[in-house]
Amino acid sequence: MSNISLSQHIRANVRAALDEDGYDRDITAQLIEGHMQAQATVITREPAVLCGTLWFEECLLTLDPECKITWKVAEGELAEANQTLCEIHGNARAMLTAERSALNFLQTLSATATLTRRYVEAASGTHAMIMDTRKTLPGLRMAQKHAVQVGGGHNQRIGLFDGVLIKENHIAAAGGIGEVMEHAFQITPPDVSIQIEVETLEQLDAALNAGARLILLDNFSLVDMHLAVTHAAKRAELEASGGITLEDIRLVAETGVDRISIGALTKDVKAIDLSMRLTLS
Repeated sequence: MSNISLSQHIRANVRAALDEDGYDRDITAQLIEGHMQAQATVITREPAVLCGTLWFEECLLTLDPECKITWKVAEGELAEANQTLCEIHGNARAMLTAERSALNFLQTLSATATLTRRYVEAASGTHAMIMDTRKTLPGLRMAQKHAVQVGGGHNQRIGLFDGVLIKENHIAAAGGIGEVMEHAFQITPPDVSIQIEVETLEQLDAALNAGARLILLDNFSLVDMHLAVTHAAKRAELEASGGITLEDIRLVAETGVDRISIGALTKDVKAIDLSMRLTLS
């Protein structure tokens, strides 16, 4: 886990977003007198699992520390289409300047949480956990991993420093599965997980024989996933990965794998349609 707290990530994310938008050079907001107060509502145009409230609040409070935000839907709750998510009271100019950045965080993180919830529900009743990957939007890794948790999923390693993932190029460079696993055991701290990716049942057996306890099945067919679960016989945790969709995740989960990683949770983001409506007080 990163040594930087989530609150620090939120502040950094928000500062970068506001700077990118040129918050201190907002020409349009100057159409509104600086002393004017306003109230606003944010609604969702489609069903969504709400996520990103802390980022949303940070955007508004950075520009107006006296701003008041009242949430009608809590973080992690499912909102219906056209439902009011929150009410805002504060400085009109600050609210208008912060609006786009605040909504960008809310619509993006709600999208990840909503999609994650769909995958989790599709696999419900099995023991397979829905996992994220490092296929995140640059600069928003901690934010999106938070959204995966809000949606009911689980986080994999945060970065390159808190977990070992041995892929085909590592195996080739080391000279084989046995060799790369032996080296990994030698250099990896005891509190850091070691995972190896395999592409065939033969490689799976080689990984098991080399002592692997966490194995990623890369693009295995359903038939081979069933066989892999039998081969592993609880000797290792098995994770399915590679092009798994909402349409087939149930079948994958029913093979008996322990984990299913879905890159689409964080990389194929279709933002939730949100709208803010403001009136002057």
